[in-house]
Amino acid sequence: MMMSFCSNYPLHHSPSTNIPFFNNKTSSLNNNNRFKVLTKSQNAETTTQQQQQQQQQPYTSLLSFLCPFLKLFSGGDPSGQRNFTLELATSSMASLSRFAWGSNSKVESSMNKDMTSNLPITLQLFEFEACPFCRRVREALTELDLSVEVYPCPKGSVRHREVVRKSGGKEMFPFLIDQNSGISMYESGDIVKYLFEQYGEGRSPSQGLLESTIFTGWMPTLLRAGRGMTLWERSTPDPPPGKLELFSYENNPYARIVREALCELELPYILQNVGEGSCRMKLLVDTSGSKQVPYFIDHSTGFQSGDYKKILHYLYETYSAAIV
Repeated sequence: MMMSFCSNYPLHHSPSTNIPFFNNKTSSLNNNNRFKVLTKSQNAETTTQQQQQQQQQPYTSLLSFLCPFLKLFSGGDPSGQRNFTLELATSSMASLSRFAWGSNSKVESSMNKDMTSNLPITLQLFEFEACPFCRRVREALTELDLSVEVYPCPKGSVRHREVVRKSGGKEMFPFLIDQNSGISMYESGDIVKYLFEQYGEGRSPSQGLLESTIFTGWMPTLLRAGRGMTLWERSTPDPPPGKLELFSYENNPYARIVREALCELELPYILQNVGEGSCRMKLLVDTSGSKQVPYFIDHSTGFQSGDYKKILHYLYETYSAAIV
């Protein structure tokens, strides 16, 4: 773990970095806000970075190998005509491969007792959908019933990977920033443990969640043929003008397909986790009239829908770069 959350460890401020982040009061992106990344001493940081490089090298090499290989089976242009029967079948198998992880809310988060759409969100997650280690963090967020600002970092990212590199010193994922505590960190296992310590109200992660990546974590990546791994070549280089919001839970097969598209378009969004038992369910029902997910809202245009096919069509039509 690069950043310590132990209160007895001396922490130092590194230079602040510009980050686009959602301002829930104005429902727009604000690119002028700054936050501080807290790190250990320089020597400890260097040692930890070297350890992380050694630990992450097999994972990075495997993803680099898988990326072009899986694209051969991904069905080509993600904005084109899809076989949705096959899409849903593979996404459903991906959900089954992860058992119940990322399906249920097990903690009534103290951050989310009084649900409104304007609650400030202090957690920022830089990740990409196809990454098995990022998936483990998203599953933990579902269990903890936490909302989070998601900054997709697909391979070829033009915005968010640079932010991570400048903020944490490495282009490695997942990368979590908790503005509430001033902590930022890499390493999925450390992030999950931190989230449960900070927001789990004394609970521990579900049995096997931390170890599960070794055995089944790659299955959704393989079954979905690497969807949500690389930047779509026709995605607009500009961030969305307003807030994007997605009601979802990690292991939902329909929501997975929408999150993949958001990742391939590198569109930041607020993820409202609504797993079974979520205290955010009333907010979803009040917003959409249903408990079904995904439910997507583009606050800049007013578009909203609970139909994953319509959401896909809207995203690729609205956030594609003009062909010159």
